[in-house]
Amino acid sequence: MDQRSDPVASPPAAPLAVVLPDAHDTREGHSPVTAHGCWYPSADPTGGQVAFICNRGGVPQLWTGSADGDDVHLLDTGLDPVIEVSWSPDGRWIAYTTAPGGGEHTRVLCVRPDGGDRRILAGAVAGSTAYLGRWTRDGSAIAITTTDPLVGLPVTELGGAAPSEPYQEVRASEWASRDGPAVLLGGGGEIGTPLPGAGPPGAPASTVLRPPTPAPYEPAPEPHLTGGGLAAYLTDPAGVRPPELLATEPAGATLRVCDTTPDGRLVLLLRGPRGGREAVVLRTDRGETACRVPVADGDPWIGRFSPDGRMLYLRSDADREFAALVAVELGPDGAGRRRRVIAQRDGVDLELLSVRDDGRSAVLAWNVRGRTELEVLALPVPVRRRAGDGVGAKVDGGHAPPELAPRSLPLTHEVVTRISPAGPRGLALAVSGSVRRPGIWHGADGGSPVRTPWSSRDEDAVAPGRPPERPEHLRLRARDGLELGGWYYRAPGRDPDYHAPCVVHLHGGPEQQERPVFDPLYHELLGHGLDVFAPDVRGSLGAGRSFVNADLGAGRFAAIDDVADCAVHVVTLGLADPRRLAVMGHSYGGYLTLASLVWHPELFRTGVSVCGMSDFLTFFAGTEPWIARSAAVKYGHPERDRDLLHTLSPMSRIDELRVPLLAVHGEHDTNVPLGESEQMVRAARQRGFPAELLVLPNEGHEFRNTRSRVLFRRTAAAWIERHLAA
Repeated sequence: MDQRSDPVASPPAAPLAVVLPDAHDTREGHSPVTAHGCWYPSADPTGGQVAFICNRGGVPQLWTGSADGDDVHLLDTGLDPVIEVSWSPDGRWIAYTTAPGGGEHTRVLCVRPDGGDRRILAGAVAGSTAYLGRWTRDGSAIAITTTDPLVGLPVTELGGAAPSEPYQEVRASEWASRDGPAVLLGGGGEIGTPLPGAGPPGAPASTVLRPPTPAPYEPAPEPHLTGGGLAAYLTDPAGVRPPELLATEPAGATLRVCDTTPDGRLVLLLRGPRGGREAVVLRTDRGETACRVPVADGDPWIGRFSPDGRMLYLRSDADREFAALVAVELGPDGAGRRRRVIAQRDGVDLELLSVRDDGRSAVLAWNVRGRTELEVLALPVPVRRRAGDGVGAKVDGGHAPPELAPRSLPLTHEVVTRISPAGPRGLALAVSGSVRRPGIWHGADGGSPVRTPWSSRDEDAVAPGRPPERPEHLRLRARDGLELGGWYYRAPGRDPDYHAPCVVHLHGGPEQQERPVFDPLYHELLGHGLDVFAPDVRGSLGAGRSFVNADLGAGRFAAIDDVADCAVHVVTLGLADPRRLAVMGHSYGGYLTLASLVWHPELFRTGVSVCGMSDFLTFFAGTEPWIARSAAVKYGHPERDRDLLHTLSPMSRIDELRVPLLAVHGEHDTNVPLGESEQMVRAARQRGFPAELLVLPNEGHEFRNTRSRVLFRRTAAAWIERHLAA
């Protein structure tokens, strides 16, 4: 029975659309910033125009520009940061996601390419969140995922009619020990034949640099694992047709519509928690799950259908250590008949996948130790072989050989962060590098991509006088033998034999990866005479699935030890001064910063935690419910694994803190709530250690306003320099 028509199982409220005033082009009155970044391109159907995000006005905003000219238009003059952009296949609309007030709750809007008919499609209700899915092939509707934390969603499973299999959560007793192999979380359904083998001066008055409000430390008793379900809709941007409910996840961590077949029969969904994500093929006529395939963490745009809906192309690490391009042959009902790997590299992840609308080719981005290698690949097409005429016709699953061998695309800089088709044969790329700001590159008719005129030039990455530094890649062994890596940046003008003050900087996630791209924070630290070592400790992407899962459960103790091993390594190499080491990180990196200070207090002179968790139990109680559900798979369940989470929490070892601490947090962070920094700073001050809290107004978990970002990095660099002074 289709629960979407069941009067007992009422669906969640459809997204609320709100018409807004038209946007106006402000080119004449706008003063562009020379050193700006452009990213997240999405081209119109002709490939001649590109919508993109640019921070030349001080905050990420929606712009359009000619692919080969310097004419640009600002389509939304608002100050809410823009997160994602998608131009409709019919060219009539541009959909985009914003973060109101700079926080973590997002809404989806759309606007005409000329700035008219601007409206909110979803996320207008206070406290709700909405984000983009894929447009239908004809551009008549766009998929949107929404949450409603106030009302909640009905207790139905994905697809409504046919409940999908629940996640098989791995309990703490089944996690890897500190020195043992990692255990893969989650799994996928069978789809036929299995794949074998496989407060500085001048700070604005609104800035808060203060001790936290006094209050006793009491871990919250209840985890935040209920409510705030997810629902996916197809929405008419013009508002003529009501939204169509596709799927719900009442206790889900992720739900994104990645594609639909041209006839609308099948929908490709991404669902699941970190380490257990899967591609789901949904039959829209019955609301049933037809096929499930495990997929890798990382970029959410996991794949696409062929135009006839008989083939599915996925970026997947099913039965593999590294993600590859997998082709799944689908039956008429969407069921998976066979899957096979059609593009792979030894020891290298497929990081980005962009399949053209005609299904004839795809652009692949391979992550080679942090650097991108790009290639174009002709895709196999199913071959029909008839055993007879009429209803006796059969398809045997054969494949035509590709017409072309993979063709490499040369890159001027190290990293590609997004690939977007631009016209029948064109390409738009978001490119970053160690000596440039993010920019958009455009390639037409299969030619090599070139920088768009409105993207900043390499020489404008920073103010004249101190060019960016190219990092050196280092490899090392952790104490248990696991191989780690990272990027070392040396402050300019330094004697090679000088043992420098050094900041060990830790990325978030933990499923992120350090890449050789220009980071204004690192540039600021280097300008203060501080070297930077940015490692990938266990749990990071880019080194295989086992490496990502090596920090699960009690393996997190080893990840904390990795930080110490990285610090010792750069000292042993003669790069860093053992008496002048600092540790710093954002989000999970902020947690690792706090953990390193209390587990290895003898190593570091100071630390800077940015939006970091200080107690896993209070984090679970305060974060968004879908984040909590996903984090429980990575860190441990806040009820069943309470003792482990308490032991892993820096607050449980606060008496081991020995050095000054700076915490930085966004005012509206609902991912890692502000209280995580407040309670750590409060406890440090109560024990007599210098500790400060910098709260950035109108910011969430990510700092997107240029003014806030400048204040943050200047404050952090000045703090570290002061406390590492010889």
